[in-house]
Amino acid sequence: MADNARAKRLADLIREVVAEKLYRGIKDPRLGTHVTVTDTRVTGDLREATVFYTVYGDEEARKAAAAGLESAKGVLRSAVGAAAGIKHTPSLTFVADALPENAKTIDKALARARAADEEVRKVSSGASYAGEADPYRKPGEDADEAEDADGTDDIEAADDGGAADSGGDPDGKDVRGKDESA
Repeated sequence: MADNARAKRLADLIREVVAEKLYRGIKDPRLGTHVTVTDTRVTGDLREATVFYTVYGDEEARKAAAAGLESAKGVLRSAVGAAAGIKHTPSLTFVADALPENAKTIDKALARARAADEEVRKVSSGASYAGEADPYRKPGEDADEAEDADGTDDIEAADDGGAADSGGDPDGKDVRGKDESA
């Protein structure tokens, strides 16, 4: 099994040779300037190569380009073998690259996000905050909060005649409902 660096070098060579041969060597009108080789991958044993391509045009141009690449597969493999100079020339498989469709999908999603952001920006342009302008406490406010609404301090409100110490109620009943005065 070959190392990854050798497979990468061979994949780069295949991409360059196939692109050059498609541009200058093959006189098929279905190919030529309509086909762009985007990537090439070679298996670890250097026996098979996958060539990814895109086609400029509509669905009919893509189908014609796929047929043209299948018919030119032998010529392209011979050109790769001559340029590579290796014992076994890898077999070529052509796969239409999904990159343009993915890019269109991402562009549409970004456009929807921009429109939603603009809508939020329009709605919030005249809005104000839900709370106070300054929601944080100031150092002098703690003393004001210590007083109850009726004006008594917290210390006076906690003095219930010792009922809290006995575990009972100020009325003389136990928490469980028994009468302590008996």
